[in-house]
Parts: sequence; C-alpha cells; structure tokens
Amino acid sequence: MSQISEVPAPAGARSPKKAARIHRAWFVAAVTFVTIIGAAAFRSLPSLLIDPLHQEFGWSRGTIGAAVSINLALYGLTAPFAAALMDRYGIRRVVAVALTVIAVGSGLTVWMTAAWQLLLCWGLLVGLGSGSMALAFAATVTNRWFTERRGLVSGILTAASASGQLIFLPLLSWIVTRYEWRPAAVTVALAALAVVPFVWLLLRDHPADIGVAPYGAKEFVEKPPPVTGAARRTVTVLLKAVRTGPFWLLAGTFAICGASTNGLIQTHFVPAAHDHGMPITAAASLLAVIGVFDVVGTIASGWFTDRFEPRRLLAVYYALRGVSLLFLPLLLAPSVHPPMIFFIVFYGLDWVATVPPTLALCREQYGEDSAIVFGWVLASHQVGAALVAFLGGVARDTFGSYDVVWYASGALCAAAALMALVIRRRPAAPVPMGALPA
Repeated sequence: MSQISEVPAPAGARSPKKAARIHRAWFVAAVTFVTIIGAAAFRSLPSLLIDPLHQEFGWSRGTIGAAVSINLALYGLTAPFAAALMDRYGIRRVVAVALTVIAVGSGLTVWMTAAWQLLLCWGLLVGLGSGSMALAFAATVTNRWFTERRGLVSGILTAASASGQLIFLPLLSWIVTRYEWRPAAVTVALAALAVVPFVWLLLRDHPADIGVAPYGAKEFVEKPPPVTGAARRTVTVLLKAVRTGPFWLLAGTFAICGASTNGLIQTHFVPAAHDHGMPITAAASLLAVIGVFDVVGTIASGWFTDRFEPRRLLAVYYALRGVSLLFLPLLLAPSVHPPMIFFIVFYGLDWVATVPPTLALCREQYGEDSAIVFGWVLASHQVGAALVAFLGGVARDTFGSYDVVWYASGALCAAAALMALVIRRRPAAPVPMGALPA
C-alpha cells in the first residue's frame, strides 16, 4: 500500500507532496467506508418495521412494502444523478447533504399517523438521500483515487453496507422488541447525522486537492474542472449506453441481484421467519450474520476480480444463489438449526459479491463514463429490489406464505447466470504502428 516516489506535477499545478508510507487514498477509502456504514443504518430497519407497523396501524404488508419499494427504487434512480452531481459540486458536499436528508426523513416517521406519511418520509426522503450514498459514491471514490487495486477497493467499499447491517441490525431489533419502533427510527436518524462531521472534515474530492497522484499512478493527475449540466450529462450517458448490448445485460443481471437481496431477503426474511415461529431478534441476528460474511465475500470477490474473468465470476455467483433460494422454504423453522446457518453463511458470501465484477465490466465497456453508467445499472438493481419488496408483501397477503417468491427468485438467478456469460468482451484498442517494437 506504500508509494515512496514523488510524482512530478505539471506546470501550474499544485506542487505534489512526497507520498507517505501509507498513501492518502487509503485514508479517503477509510472515511468512505465509515460514511457508508452510517448511511447503511436505515437499510437495517425496514424488515423490522413490517410487523410492528401492521400491528399498530393495521396497514397491509403490501402497503408497507410499497413504502420500501419507493425507497429502493429512488435509491437506485437517484444514484446516476448523484454521480454527476459529485462531478459538479464535489463528493463532500453531495454526501453531507444526503446524510442530512436521510436523518430528516427517518426522524419525521416518529410522528406519522397515516400510510401516505410513511410513503413520504421513508419512501421519498430517505430514498432520495440514500440514493446519493449508493454504490455510485464508492465507484466515484475508487475511480478518482485509485488506478491500482480497484477491484479490492470496490469490494471493501461495497462491504461497508454489510458492515453497517452487522452493526445496526442486532441493535435495532433489540430496540424494536423492547421499546417499539419509534426509538429505532430516531437511532437511524442520529447515526446518519453523526457521520456528517467526518465527511466534511476528512473527505476530499480528488487527489490533486492535496497534491498527490492517485494510488498506483505513475504521473500526477490534475483535478478536472467542475462539470456543468450534471442532469444533462447523466441522461446523455444513459442514451449512449442503452444503444449497446452489454448495458442491457449488466442492467438485467443487476436487477435480478437486487430482487434476490435487498428486495427479497433484506425486506422479507425476518417476517417470513417470524411466520414460522422464529423470534424477530433471532431472525434479525441471522441477517446480521449475513452481513458478517458479506464483508468477507465482497472483499474476496474484489480480489478475484483483479485476477479472473468477471463474466464467469458473475455466472457462478448467480447460479449458486439461485440454487440456495430453492432450498430456503425447507429450512425455515421456529429455531435456528445447522442447515439454516449454512444457508446464511453461503448467502452472505454471495450477497453483493456481484458488485466488483459488475463495476469492472462497466469500466471495461464505458471508460470515463463508467461511474455514471454504473449508477444506471445500480438503478436497475434497485428497481428489481423495489418490485420484489412490493410483490413479496402482496404474495404474502394473497397466498399466506412467501414460498412462491423464493422459487421465482431462484429461477431468476439462473437466468442472470446465463445473461452474464453472453456479455461480449470489449476489443482491445489497436496499438499504433509506431508504438510497436522494432
């Protein structure tokens, strides 16, 4: 992780400082990791609220699922615009505002008395705020601060969301069980606010701001001027990307990824386990264990992505996930037993292991626009999650169980594995004749 040599800056640029033994990029990645952990607090709460809100207000699970659905959809649809806003206004400003919006939306829920207020606070406000804290944030930091170890760094930053789940799920489930749901919502708001000072004081937008080259770069990189027309650029990049086949395959596979993780397991696992007699705290603890192995699996996937073909990695990840979902209805029981623990460990390792290879494919296919393209691919991830979050609640209201949802999601994962294999490789740029060795 060390870089000893000093990289000369171009004339007129800020003089670079001699790099420390640990490159500053790793400190920026650490601040980003902590920031995503703070924002991840809200992601731990929706599955814990379904039964309490149903019991207190009499709202159907479909109605509550609709609020989660709006939240998840906005989380994805906001991401590509947030990536462009970071290019215009800087990472620090956008992230600080996003965390504040999350805190306001979560805090206001304690006074709600009608379902539309749940849709407004948890759906609209928290969805918009969290969209700016999506994986496009991690992609922007990775692209600006690193030219080497990008797969590893993207895996680490992706794992931050799981780390937040690991930290907050047991705490929030205990609060909901002992003090009901309102103190849990306040805890989420305070957690988001607590991260804002760290972002403002420690996060930097670009290596040139402190006079160093990106990690692994052999030359100093000047900070690009602010990009105007953020919304226009975001839409323009989308219009270019939709004309290419790889975009639709990446978006389709990632939609299925979101459907089978955030939309399915994160939203409906706790109430589904509770349907089988498992206590809420026990089910939430299992989700937290998923978070533990998610960290391991995502970092390992980043390491694999630096060394193996990302298309094949995606195919393996989706195929194994689909098989595991087909067995889940047989594993749900009033108590935790070894086969369920095996499922939780396995699903945790596979949870967002898909992110590093998907990021790598976006960089391979779309170059300078890859962060914004990945934002749109992430939007498809969240649209898939939103559909299953809503339809899962409707299925539970209609059929009295979640079994049909588990089986349908398993079949979708098998389709995603096939889609990953047919993503074409981008041909290497031709080498000019004058550059060839004699």
